[in-house]
Amino acid sequence: MDDDPRQRLIRSAVAVLTSEGVEAVTLRRIAREAGVSHGAPLRHFTGRAELLAAVAASGFAELHRQAADLPGGNPQQRLLTACRRYLDFALENPAMFELMFRPDLIDVREPELARLSNAVFEQFLDLVTSAQAGGWRRGTASRPLAASLWAALHGLAALWLRGGLPSAAESADVEHTLAVTLNTYLRP
Repeated sequence: MDDDPRQRLIRSAVAVLTSEGVEAVTLRRIAREAGVSHGAPLRHFTGRAELLAAVAASGFAELHRQAADLPGGNPQQRLLTACRRYLDFALENPAMFELMFRPDLIDVREPELARLSNAVFEQFLDLVTSAQAGGWRRGTASRPLAASLWAALHGLAALWLRGGLPSAAESADVEHTLAVTLNTYLRP
């Protein structure tokens, strides 16, 4: 087991986040979970926002790992797989997904968080650019196209998690709703 106190606090925060949600992640609660004094987190983090930024960074690191491990195939299929993995990540890790996009709770200037969140988007942009090189949406500016597709996926995930999309989409099947979204973007 890693005895790095900072990593122990992050792991404890992830455990609380996963089991109880974003609002349960307080410095006092994390200290109790980690088995340290209530002041210990402040020896390793400037406050709750920095601790939560480190937790969010771990979520972006996981997304980055998943996109780096895409199966081979044509570029458009790889992009499609990455889109599905993004939605799967959100649905399987709802509290982490929420935290990762909460600038009111996390210190978005924290260097590791900024580095990883940018790396995830750049990785997605590379997938979009490769799909375009293969003939999909040629002539469309890559960065705005990637941002638009990312926003559509994010919105689908967020609305689905909050329960607002199944009735609007007239479908209890998120896969069907994702297929419609992807078909809109990924058709030639």
